[in-house]
Amino acid sequence: MSRPIVAVAEAGGLGPDQVRDRVKELLARDAEVAFLRRASAGRFEAAREAAPDAVFHARSGLVVLTRPRPPVPFPVAVVSAGTADLPVAEEALQAAAAFGLSVTLTADVGVAGLHRLLAVRERLDQARVLIVAAGMDGALPSVTARLTSRPVIAVPTSVGYGSSDGGLAALAALLASGAPGLAVTGIDDGLGAAVLARRMLT
Repeated sequence: MSRPIVAVAEAGGLGPDQVRDRVKELLARDAEVAFLRRASAGRFEAAREAAPDAVFHARSGLVVLTRPRPPVPFPVAVVSAGTADLPVAEEALQAAAAFGLSVTLTADVGVAGLHRLLAVRERLDQARVLIVAAGMDGALPSVTARLTSRPVIAVPTSVGYGSSDGGLAALAALLASGAPGLAVTGIDDGLGAAVLARRMLT
């Protein structure tokens, strides 16, 4: 059997001893990369006792438990609609980097200011895959997929107000999108988008 690509667990609700035990279990799977998600600074400290090389990304709560893999020449662009989507975008960014993908972040190019997206269109076309995080009405990934010939992985986020319903409005809009070449993850699943990009490219 081939080596697993990823080992991942959620940190939410775990005490320090449980975090240490969970991290040991993840590392024992000998995956290419191991992650702990939704971690606090305190849970990171517990994780680091079992994985001294672990790195914590506070905005997303993502802990990368293993050393980053050597970079490979497969460019991935992570795009966020607004600053409120950045925690999810950062999770995708850091996870993709841990897989060794050559990744960049383009932030705050939501369709409320379409000129901002058009201004970076040539840069985004240089990527092999785009990961696009957007809440509210989830419009950015569909528009991006129409503007580029590259595959787009859409990540609906739980950002929004009114009837956004914790990201369900963005998710429904993206699942109903007619834009070609668009794949959709679960709500706030930046890590899942990075795993999909890794599987597509390497």
